[in-house]
Amino acid sequence: MAIKVIAQRRELKIGNKPGKRFIMRPELYSPIQEKKVFAEAATHSGISAGVIKAAWDAAGEVIRTWATEGHSVPLPGLGTMRFGVRSKAVENPEDVKTGLISVRRIIFTPNVDVKDELKNTSIQITCLDEDGKVLKRVTSGDSGDIEDPDQPSNGGNTGGNTGGNTGGGGHSNEPIGD
Repeated sequence: MAIKVIAQRRELKIGNKPGKRFIMRPELYSPIQEKKVFAEAATHSGISAGVIKAAWDAAGEVIRTWATEGHSVPLPGLGTMRFGVRSKAVENPEDVKTGLISVRRIIFTPNVDVKDELKNTSIQITCLDEDGKVLKRVTSGDSGDIEDPDQPSNGGNTGGNTGGNTGGGGHSNEPIGD
């Protein structure tokens, strides 16, 4: 299994170096229907899909309640979830107000198993020109580093947009026209 990424040449008109650049984005997968998730979980667990759905709905209610009360909530088998905010900084306490908050955020921190799975999953990049013509395909050869929102020194986001348009060191060229 691999994560599929598209790098398409686009005209950039902003920034220090306007011009044509290859911009990466994940290939969009079709969404999986909730019903299929419960059916698959039922197959793996031997518990009926209806019971799994009822339990999941109840767990979701508890997670929402605790998270909006300010808790970091464990999502068993996945990691933890908490809410946060992005805001402007001010020097004086009298300047602190809700208008400084620019966005409310949901912060998910995956557990070690999920991080390892992502780290060990290859990335396949399809390089396209402006018209969508395939120029080449590359399979990842990067270190598999995982961004950790709780560890800014590990590439976590400390403000602004999160990455996603940054490239990596994929080297293993595949033939075009498979």
